[in-house]
Amino acid sequence: MLDALADISIYQLALVAAVALFASVLGGVAGYGTGALMPLVLVPIVGPEPAVPIIALAGLFTNTSRATAFMRSIDWRRALLVLAGAVLPCMVSAYGYTLLTGKGAMLVIGSMLMLTVPLRYMLKRHSVTIGDRGLVAGSAGYGVAVGGTVGAGVILLSLLMAAGLEGSAVIATDAVISVAIGFVRMAVFGAAGVITAQIIALALLIGFVAFPGAFLAKAFVARLPLHVHTAILDAVVAIGGLVMIIGAFRR
Repeated sequence: MLDALADISIYQLALVAAVALFASVLGGVAGYGTGALMPLVLVPIVGPEPAVPIIALAGLFTNTSRATAFMRSIDWRRALLVLAGAVLPCMVSAYGYTLLTGKGAMLVIGSMLMLTVPLRYMLKRHSVTIGDRGLVAGSAGYGVAVGGTVGAGVILLSLLMAAGLEGSAVIATDAVISVAIGFVRMAVFGAAGVITAQIIALALLIGFVAFPGAFLAKAFVARLPLHVHTAILDAVVAIGGLVMIIGAFRR
């Protein structure tokens, strides 16, 4: 496993670990940001193709910790409704991602990151309410987005809030859905043969460092100025997405 990290410096590993911990805490507070921040540090280090599989595998750890921390708040019925609509589209788009070149992967990741910011504001501004059927239908779109890219968590959060969930119930239910979706993505990536030792090693590093983040977030959730963190996150994600798109056209 250590051989898989031989080409990555100790400083790069430290940077990945620091961003992973910060993103985990932020994700536990806002329910958004973990998958959006990690590509900004992973893509320059390992390239665009492994970024989504690494984040998918690491997400199994980070979301498990979040689900555990907020276990009592999980809405299992709505979680199952989302999975009913999202699993098949997720499998299709995850397989499509494995067919992309490095340039294509950078364009997909960068475009999704840039779209995440206006999409979140648009969904927040239009306070739509949906029932069970609307939740299943909307989850199909979430499945397409989450399968082969990053930053789709904002779609899931908006769906859950539109379905009537609030506060910690949103964070908890989002986490347990993300764990299940993570297993689906990893099954597809594994079957396609894109899971390497380096991907596993980096995902384990991120997952190990980020695991305490959810519990720190639970302790800070009532104290941190969320709007400040969200504004900073939006700026970083949008700029990072633009940089990736520019980089794709320079390849």
